[in-house]
Formats: sequence, C-alpha cells, structure tokens
Amino acid sequence: MKRIRIPETDLSVSSMGCGCVNAGLKWEGKNADEVFDAFFDLGGNLYDTARVYSDWVPTEVGRSERVLGEWLSRSNKRNEIVLVTKGGHPDMRAKDIDLHKSRLSKEEMEYDLNLSLKALQTDWIDLYFYHRDDRTRTVEELIDTMESFVKAGKIRYYGCSNWTTERMKEADAYCRKMGYRGFAANEMYYNVGSMHKRPAADDTLVLMDQEMLAYHRENPRNLAMPYMGLCSGAFNKWIALGEEAVRESEYYTEENEKVKDQMIKIAEKYHITITQAVLGFFTCQDFACVPLYGPRGADSFAEACGTFEIPFEKTDYIME
Repeated sequence: MKRIRIPETDLSVSSMGCGCVNAGLKWEGKNADEVFDAFFDLGGNLYDTARVYSDWVPTEVGRSERVLGEWLSRSNKRNEIVLVTKGGHPDMRAKDIDLHKSRLSKEEMEYDLNLSLKALQTDWIDLYFYHRDDRTRTVEELIDTMESFVKAGKIRYYGCSNWTTERMKEADAYCRKMGYRGFAANEMYYNVGSMHKRPAADDTLVLMDQEMLAYHRENPRNLAMPYMGLCSGAFNKWIALGEEAVRESEYYTEENEKVKDQMIKIAEKYHITITQAVLGFFTCQDFACVPLYGPRGADSFAEACGTFEIPFEKTDYIME
C-alpha cells in the first residue's frame, strides 16, 4: 500500500490501518502473529488499539494491547510500524457503566498511558489519542496533558477521537498560540452509509458531518482516521441475504437502500467485491483519509488492502 505522510511529522502511514479491537478475542498467540504479519507483508504499518479494548469481556483488562505487544516483542517490528493507542475511555468494568463519565484528568490519562506502555512492551507510543472528550474540561488543560507526555518522551504525537469540530478548532487555536504541533489525527465514525443511518445507541460516538468534512479539507495537518469503515458489514449482509438480514440495523434506512444499490453498481463496474466497493469510498475523499479495518482473520487483508489499487472515481460515490 501507498504511504501517507502526516504533515509536519515524520509519520508515514499506510492507506489503511489494522484495527486491533478483536486481538485477544478472535485471535491471539500464533493466530495473532499471522494476522499482524499478513497486514505488514501487504505494506501495512499502522496498528490501532486502545487501553479499553476489550474490557467489556470479563477476566482480563487491556487484552488487545497485551496481544499486540506480544507480537511486537516476538517479531522485532516495533521500529517498523506506527503504533496507535488511546486512553481516557469510560470504565467498561464498572457495575453501572456510564459512557458519559469522564476519565480525562491528567492522573487518569497518565495511569492509562503507563499501562499501555507496559502492555505494548514499548517505551513510546507514536500516536496517542484521547478516546473521548470531556467538555467540562478546557482544551488548554487537555492539550497541556498531552504535551507533558511528549516532553516526557512517552508519546511522539497525539490525536483525538470522538471530538466535535468545534472542540478541535478550539484546540488548534490554543496550539497555534502556544507553538505546539497539536492534533496529528482525528478518529471519528465515518463510512459510506453513516450520514444516512439511524442514531447509534452510544451517543458519545461522534460522526463525521458536513462541518467536520469542511474542517478536514482545510486542515491536512489533522489526518482523518475513520472507524466503522465497513458499516458493520451491513451492506454485505443486505446484498447477500436481503433486507430481513439488516432490518434491525441502524443502516437500514430508505437513503441507505440507494447506497446499497450503488455499491452493487460499483462492484459490477470494477469486477470487485462489495467489501472493496464500501472501502473504496475512502479513496474518493477531498482529503487524506486512512480508514481503520478490523480483519476477520489473516486471509481477509488481501481483499481489503487490494481496495487501494482500484482506480475509483469520485463520481462513483455520487448517489442518484
């Protein structure tokens, strides 16, 4: 895959990132090595995890970081990849989980970061994210926390996930004032059907909207890194199994029926799979866009990575 250089950094990332939420759940040990190696062998170098992955499953905390860290130790590829993790997510092990309860104090973020470094068996994180925002805290406080981690050598650059455009602009203004590099990447909910879907159950997830699209067109220094890139498989199921298979899906809307029909046309035009048609959407943006892809297994990467060799046209994704 081609590499994308994040402006004013020395980070060059692959056109797609390996989402590691299932590490330790669907694959670990030898199977995890096969998954991570397969992505690397196809030119991938961006590995995205989080301290919270997958604490919602009992018995172990931070299992995704542990599994990824074990691979890094065995493979000796730490210096050949761009390592991404996130901290500050609400506690998923709490008796009464409250996704609106902030964990973004400097002490909590440092606690998460230190655990991440230990689990990932590394001395530094290439790109460290706030996993959520807390609008009761000033952007000045939150940026200063990240800057303290940079100065300590624990992280190289930092980003935000599930922040509104308004808050990113506030943070950008503060960083300009202070002479800081500021956010190098933004992770948000975005895919070919996200603007037409029903609201998600978790309202702390921030969707790419028209305002954020304009922001990324104007701010190449903040790389767009969408998650949920495959729409949770909704269009694959819809096309293969019919509407009954997706009737309960948040993507099952009248507008997305048109999107579904367009995915079929794109697949037929290029003689490709529906997965590739769905992922191809990201290659036709007006700004650099690096989607995160959660693999089913090692053999699924060839299809996904192959997307970025297909000569899509922007007009392919204009719905009639």
